[in-house]
Amino acid sequence: MAASIPSDVATLQISRIVKGDNPRRYFSRRKHDELVVSIGLRGVLQPIIVRPAPDGSDLFAIVLGERRWRAAREVFGASGSIPVIIREMSDQEALEAAIDENDIRDDASETEQADAAVRVLAACKNDRAEAVRRLGWSTSKLARRLALAELCEPVKCALDERRIKIGHAELLAVIPVDKQEKALDTILKAGLDVSKTRDLLMRVTQNLGAACFDKTECTACPFNSTTQHVLFETHVEDGFCTNPGCFDLKMQAAELTRTDLQAQTSVQVQADVGASRADGDEGHDDEDKITSAACDQEAMAQAGGNIGIETPAAGPPETPARAVIAPVARDKAAVSATSIAARTIELREAMWRTALARTLAANPAHAQAAILIAAMSGTLSQIKPETLTSRSGVLVGPEFPGLDYQAKIAQILALAPARAANILSIIGAAYAKDVQAFAHVAHLARTFEVDVRDIWQVDQAFLERYTKDELMFIAQECGLITHIGPKAFAKLLAGKKSELLVAMLNRPGFSWAGRLPAAMTLDGQYGPPPEEETPLKESSIAA
Repeated sequence: MAASIPSDVATLQISRIVKGDNPRRYFSRRKHDELVVSIGLRGVLQPIIVRPAPDGSDLFAIVLGERRWRAAREVFGASGSIPVIIREMSDQEALEAAIDENDIRDDASETEQADAAVRVLAACKNDRAEAVRRLGWSTSKLARRLALAELCEPVKCALDERRIKIGHAELLAVIPVDKQEKALDTILKAGLDVSKTRDLLMRVTQNLGAACFDKTECTACPFNSTTQHVLFETHVEDGFCTNPGCFDLKMQAAELTRTDLQAQTSVQVQADVGASRADGDEGHDDEDKITSAACDQEAMAQAGGNIGIETPAAGPPETPARAVIAPVARDKAAVSATSIAARTIELREAMWRTALARTLAANPAHAQAAILIAAMSGTLSQIKPETLTSRSGVLVGPEFPGLDYQAKIAQILALAPARAANILSIIGAAYAKDVQAFAHVAHLARTFEVDVRDIWQVDQAFLERYTKDELMFIAQECGLITHIGPKAFAKLLAGKKSELLVAMLNRPGFSWAGRLPAAMTLDGQYGPPPEEETPLKESSIAA
């Protein structure tokens, strides 16, 4: 039966009034007792605002004035009456009115406002501008309240009951939810003020500046103290991560990638150094060979039919030739980018796989795209089972490997979104390492603009694999011979190979940083340092 609203009635029996949708959870017992005394002496002086109950009964739900209703019920009992103002209001209008009243009151809880703001934002279909308009708040206030909405219930309750201050809550809001209750217990048991709580939090933060992983994802992360600085008045120093679990996971992933890279590189270097020594390091006719190295590109184009180079039928003159690596007998008199690349396949592929893996490990969106591509192309199964199962204890939790299947489902579903995203990133990285066709790696690397120079540069281990003829070619394409002059390099070439390597790597005024030999690129073109505007043209090597 719908509630009747007599227009000439300004009072209602307390038994016909029920609690409304008040965002407030906490009511001070001391202030309640004071209000009971006041109402006992003078009655309810200010009418409360009610609306017809949404369930269609003959009851009325409180919009504003729950504290007065509670105290009057204690004074007069359910049969007593109190003054009311009855209004027709929708659920949303009632909620916004209650938020507005609680916002004005100086004893309103920030977390009560936060939970109410979440509901208003949902009603606005996540349109923050509309939520700000309805609430009458600033954009920054809404952002602060929404951040506080992520607090666990015990922390919210502690702030509601004034057992902690807003500064405590702001500091606790920037650590993972599963760690907040334990931190709260420490604060309450030790009686820590806000300043000491901040000092305690600083001890468990991680310095992002010292991290060895890609920190692009960290820029807008809520656990980045720089982001917290924008939101809260109370925060730790800028440039720190307040989520040790996520930080450690990224560090472990980076370490696993680095270890894999070192193992692969070590095996390849040992094999290639042995092959290089077997070739011999006899002397050469120095300056004649250096001069001829500058002409290798033209000679490669002319000899295309012999080494598998395909020249495009049409296109502008500057279009580089495309080449396909084919098994070729090494000719010491005809060293080229293609012949060197044929001996560098394993190292090149290992480096690009690692570079792609790191990119995917640091970018959940790219990793998710790679996983979807792999699944839809039928290659996701190429990830080796042991690649992930052997690390599940690190990625999910130490007890995860020993759980039964149903328990594993439950634990995965309970993962925090950020941790689940990190695990997806690791799966994407595993695909980059395990997928059989390197062409897939090359296509993904191009799509996500991966740069192998982020993890690799010319060093002694790389140069040791080559003969003097090949070292001369690398020195020519990378600009070292131009830097020191053909005659000076000819003298170095005439000496021992070990001395040549030392001289190449330690030439004053010359840096190998950012220089990518054609044999290590995906397209077979020499990659100059970023500051060089005009790269040398080289033949292309198909991935």
